[in-house]
Amino acid sequence: MAGRRLGTLRALQAVDTELTADSVEWCPVEGCQHLMVCGTYQLRAPEDQTALDVSEPQVRLGRLYLYSFNEDSTAKPLVEVQRRDSSAILDMKWCHIPVSDHVLLCLANASGSLELLQLVECEKNSYTLQPISSLTLEERCLSLSLDWSTGKSVRARNQPLKIISSDSKGQLHLLMVNEGAAELQLVASWPAHHFEAWIAAFNYWQTELVYSGGDDCLLRGWDTRMPNIPVFTSKRHTMGVCSIQCNPHQEHILATGSYDEHVLLWDIRNTEQPLADMLVQGGVWRLKWHPVHHHLLLAACMYNGFKILNCQKAIEEKQDMTVLISHKMPNSLVYGADWSWLLSHSMKPTPTCSFDQSDMGARAADGYSLIVAQEPPASLHEQIVDRHVERPAKTHRVEPKASLFPLTEDMKNSSKLYPSAKTCDLSLHSSGQNFDNSLLATCSFYDHVLHLWKWETEQA
Repeated sequence: MAGRRLGTLRALQAVDTELTADSVEWCPVEGCQHLMVCGTYQLRAPEDQTALDVSEPQVRLGRLYLYSFNEDSTAKPLVEVQRRDSSAILDMKWCHIPVSDHVLLCLANASGSLELLQLVECEKNSYTLQPISSLTLEERCLSLSLDWSTGKSVRARNQPLKIISSDSKGQLHLLMVNEGAAELQLVASWPAHHFEAWIAAFNYWQTELVYSGGDDCLLRGWDTRMPNIPVFTSKRHTMGVCSIQCNPHQEHILATGSYDEHVLLWDIRNTEQPLADMLVQGGVWRLKWHPVHHHLLLAACMYNGFKILNCQKAIEEKQDMTVLISHKMPNSLVYGADWSWLLSHSMKPTPTCSFDQSDMGARAADGYSLIVAQEPPASLHEQIVDRHVERPAKTHRVEPKASLFPLTEDMKNSSKLYPSAKTCDLSLHSSGQNFDNSLLATCSFYDHVLHLWKWETEQA
């Protein structure tokens, strides 16, 4: 990262996802890295259910979008190529490597199931995702997260292809993928947390090891060969642990995030004390390491937008992390965020922002600003607290901070136009420099918007 400057963050496009969006994933497989999926989640009561009738279960709707990125189309570089209705999608991940020459995507849904889909090229530059296997892990339960064991994008010979998943009953589920039949096979399930197990993730360097975070505020490590007893339990976070990712570039480095608004960086050889602790002023729902730059960490910070953190000094010198980009998005709840694997020094710097005005009611007022006409969000209990499945009250449970769920007058007023938000207050490029461009995408809950961004940085 030496010589890297802050550069400029530019908004390229905003797309209306219709349902509330909570996950976005760029395809990491070579040849398909221009493809991206976005998952949605919407809680609705059955149409025939009266206001006083609570006997019927709530209906959770979802939709999977597949987009293709076209660098030459500056007005609308993201093009929708498929949409597929489903149960609500809580998480999804691409397998980082081809499996029997196929590209696979796995979904975790509100039916307590994992669903495996295969990317099929129908004709040149035309793709579709087709379901090939589904497995219900737990009835009357939400599958909350999943991770593939292939995060390093390399795979040792004869290494099993594995998935770890977590659910709303606090359980973890280890699965194998039968490559010949392309089927999901359950290997083991075990109780991991007292409440929702928000997140589960592999150690990409030692795939027998997995990590989990729960609404009981615990971060835990597990050896899947002996899953009944955790390898370690950390109480360092003070609220629900909802994001974990192992660094695919540097062994032993782990990033975790929580409703307590802190990002912690760990050397897993010593889980007594984190390497670094940063308050990001927003519940950290998603963490993503950059595909190439080893020390860059993208964080979706719910009400506080998203941030790009530089972790180099924290890892190498045990100093603090630093914030390179901090972008707030008024009246939105940023759940999904991901880096694109399309990285190019030759990608053209973008002179202005472009927004899908016909679809969104959004516009670029001056090339750096976005105004969105907002509708009032649905009930906070429907949109957010729903993820906390109803259970008997526990006196020892740590409740989320009130600041995570503000209901301002602006949010109640459907006719108000929210102020424009500067994409970033960063220095502009000087001439004669080499540029490095990173694409990233975020998706937000209340305003059901998928945003595409370009981060242009100078190389000194």
